[in-house]
Amino acid sequence: MTLSRGEKVCLVGRNGSGKSTLLKVLAGLIPLDGGERFVQPGTRIAYLDQDPTIHGETVIAYAGADLAPEAQHRAEALLDALGLDPNRVTEGLSGGERRRAALTRALAVQPDVLLLDEPTNHLDLPAIRWLERQVETFRGALMTISHDRAFLRAVSRQTVWLDRGKAQRNGAGFSDFESWSETVLEQEAHDLHTLDKTLEAEARWLARGVTARRKRNQGRLRRLMDLRQERAAYAGPQGAAKLAAEVGRDGGRLVVEAKDIAKGFAGVPVLADFSTRILRGDRIGIVGPNGAGKSTLVKLLTGGLVPDRGTVKLGTNLDIAYFDQHRAQLDMDSTPWDVLTAARAIRWRCAASSATSWATLRIFCSRNAKPARPYPNCPGGSATGCCWRLCWPSPPTC
Repeated sequence: MTLSRGEKVCLVGRNGSGKSTLLKVLAGLIPLDGGERFVQPGTRIAYLDQDPTIHGETVIAYAGADLAPEAQHRAEALLDALGLDPNRVTEGLSGGERRRAALTRALAVQPDVLLLDEPTNHLDLPAIRWLERQVETFRGALMTISHDRAFLRAVSRQTVWLDRGKAQRNGAGFSDFESWSETVLEQEAHDLHTLDKTLEAEARWLARGVTARRKRNQGRLRRLMDLRQERAAYAGPQGAAKLAAEVGRDGGRLVVEAKDIAKGFAGVPVLADFSTRILRGDRIGIVGPNGAGKSTLVKLLTGGLVPDRGTVKLGTNLDIAYFDQHRAQLDMDSTPWDVLTAARAIRWRCAASSATSWATLRIFCSRNAKPARPYPNCPGGSATGCCWRLCWPSPPTC
C-alpha cells in the first residue's frame, strides 16, 4: 500500500476488521510484525484518534501543544472557525467540543499526511460541513475511517476495503463502493465455484487409486492437497445482523413529564423554563449545535441530573436504558466477555431467534473477535456493542 501527496482515501470494513490498527501502523504508533513502513524524510504526519484523550488546562493548551509559540495563532484561528473558546477549561467539554479540539490539534501542524479515525463522531452538521471544506482544500495525503457515508462520499477519491485480512484498493471514491464490492464478491464466488469443480474432478482422479500412486503423478497429488488446503482456509463474507429490542413491561401511558425545568453550570445557563410531556411509544430526536446541552437535557429527563428548578416526573414501571456518548458505563479494566456474561439469562432478539452473549459479541465484532482483551485494546465497535448490551439488562420502556 502506498499513500501519496494529493490522494484522498477512505478506509472501509466491518467492525474489528483492523481499520484503526492499520491507521495506527501508518502513523507509526504501533510496530509491525513483518514488512516495512517507509516515510519520506521530513514528512509531517497528523493522526486523529477515534477516542482522543483531551489533556491540558485549557483548550488552546491542548490544541496548540505541538506548535511553536510563534505558530499558536494557527490553532487559535481554527478554534475560532469551529466556534470553540480557546481559553475554556478542558474539563466538562461535550463530545462534539472535544472532537473539535482534537481536529484543531491535527490540522494546526499543517501536516503532509492526515490520518483521521472517525472524525465526524459527535460533530454537529455545521462542523461536519466545515471539515468537508477543510479536507477538500487539503493538498497533502489523506486517509480517513468513518461510518458517515455522506462524509465519505464527499471527501474520498479512492477506496481501500479491508476485508478478512486483505486490503483491496479501488481507484474511485466511496460513491462507487457498493457496485465495486459487489463485483469483487461476484468474482470471488466465481473463483470459488471454479475451485470446487477442480477439486471434484481431481477427487475423481484420486479415487482411481493406482494411477494416483505412480511416481509421475505425485506432483498432481500434491497440487490436489494444496487445493484442498486453499478451500479449507477460505472464509466467506460475513452476513448482516438484524437487531430488535424486546418490548418492556407494561406500565402507564406517561413516561416523562417536565415542568419549567432549568439547568446551568458555573453560572452559565444551559436550559431555562423547559416543559415537555413524553408518552409511551414516542420517538423523539434532539438536535442542536455542539455544547448546546442536548446530553444535559437527556440526563435531566431520565433522572441522571437534578434540575436547578422545576420538576421532572417519571412514569410508573420504567426501565430506562441510557447509552452514554463517552461509554462511561464501561469499566476499562474489564473485557467484552465480562459485560456480555454478567447476566447469562439475558438474551438479545436477533432476527427470529435469540442470540447468546457470544453471538451478540460476534454481531458487533469480526469473526476474529477476542472477548478477553481489555477495552483499551478492543475495536471501537466492540466497545459500542457492549454499551448497547448494557442498555438492555431487561427489555426497556424508555
